[in-house]
Amino acid sequence: MAIDRYPAFWDRNGVSAAMLSPLEWVFRRAVARRRARADAVAQWIDAPVVVVGNASVGGTGKTPLVLWLVEAAMALGFRPGIVLRGHRSSARGVVPVTADSDPTMVGDEAVLLARRTFRPVVIGADRVAAGRMLLETAAVDLVISDDGLQHYPLGRDVEIAVVDADRGHGNGRCLPAGPLREPLDRLNEVDLVLGNGRRMTEDGGMFEIVPGSLQALASSGGVGEPPAPGQAVHAVAGIGHPERFFATLSAMGFVIHAHPLGDHHHFRPEDLRFDDGAPVIVTEKDAVKCRALAPVNSWYLPVEARPDEATARRLKDLLELAQARSKNREAGS
Repeated sequence: MAIDRYPAFWDRNGVSAAMLSPLEWVFRRAVARRRARADAVAQWIDAPVVVVGNASVGGTGKTPLVLWLVEAAMALGFRPGIVLRGHRSSARGVVPVTADSDPTMVGDEAVLLARRTFRPVVIGADRVAAGRMLLETAAVDLVISDDGLQHYPLGRDVEIAVVDADRGHGNGRCLPAGPLREPLDRLNEVDLVLGNGRRMTEDGGMFEIVPGSLQALASSGGVGEPPAPGQAVHAVAGIGHPERFFATLSAMGFVIHAHPLGDHHHFRPEDLRFDDGAPVIVTEKDAVKCRALAPVNSWYLPVEARPDEATARRLKDLLELAQARSKNREAGS
């Protein structure tokens, strides 16, 4: 179910949510059947698998966390690879992704991951086939799935669920009456629930999304100094939760003119051109699609996930736990 915007009624139990209760009931029944068959349909690949997902739709900060996990895994001696759906891609089947891949073909997140990690990335609706391609074509001994908590055919050794601490679980209802892809009790089954912005539970973890320095977006040359705090800028975001991006820029001191677009928006030149000469700032995920379209004085904001010390230790422990569980499976088969 593709969602481009997060409806306001998902944050409260009002009339709109109540009217959609019958459809929510049908959705819950379908989820329950899929969950009951999860063990039967699970297919294991010849490497430990860590899934980073969420129970709700919309952006929660999964991709920055995947970037952090890839770096942490490499520091521990792993050779990680990444699989993901490749949302809004036009490619068929399973497709390897490089830093030079066309984001309209393979999806913006996939190209971003390939550029930032320099590790093998494969997209595909069939995450099992994507994982097997990783293992067949690259030196990979750990597979990290960006999203896929509800993709039960991919057997997983560790599950990490990410929750946007600002929005929480909305009204706590399932699609289409609320934002949940699965009932909240699904989170009781994962190995770790992480709050993006604050700790969600006493035994959960937390991380923050930390902005870096503005980077030039335009490929046409003539780029000068990046905009300074206090300056008015056009903030353009085609992501799942653009308000977080706008709030980040405001906290950095910019006076923003906000331009929210649908998640995975297909950019056109007019999306980035304004008649007042003010600088344009986009997200790093959008930047992979905008470079050829961007006017002079356009910038993107890279970000990174920063777990607190206790959460960082737990995440590293989970990477090693995934390896141990995978070895135990192999020994028992």
